[in-house]
Amino acid sequence: MITRLEGVDGLRDQVGADLGVSSWHDVTQAAIDAFAQATGDFQWIHVDVERARASDFGSTIAHGLYTLSLGPLLNTEVFDVAGFSFGLNYGFERVRYPATLPVGARVRMHALLLSATEVPGGIQIVVRQTFEREGADKPACVADAVSRWIV
Repeated sequence: MITRLEGVDGLRDQVGADLGVSSWHDVTQAAIDAFAQATGDFQWIHVDVERARASDFGSTIAHGLYTLSLGPLLNTEVFDVAGFSFGLNYGFERVRYPATLPVGARVRMHALLLSATEVPGGIQIVVRQTFEREGADKPACVADAVSRWIV
């Protein structure tokens, strides 16, 4: 079920709330290769399957920024913000990669609304995005995503 956040009051009322969790998303080599192509980051641990298989990781792993870039997609499965003209990605307050995300794994995102602060023309929110790898003890990424919603 998607959590609906309606207007400034709806956002403020949900500060501290667990917004929910997305469905599982498959991490494929094709997606990692496409990300490498789009960003120009061809570091071997992401794209050289044979070399990575012989590494301590045992396979290629997702770019940290690939994992982070899943946020907008997975957000749409968790929550919906309404009552604004538009929203903007404003950045991140903190991003960490506690564990790797190997190709072949599945990842989902858990969202927690940390804050909602009024700014000129709207409100700024911070959502903690925890990217969980199926069966792993540590998340692949934890990021405090900042967005602004303009009335």
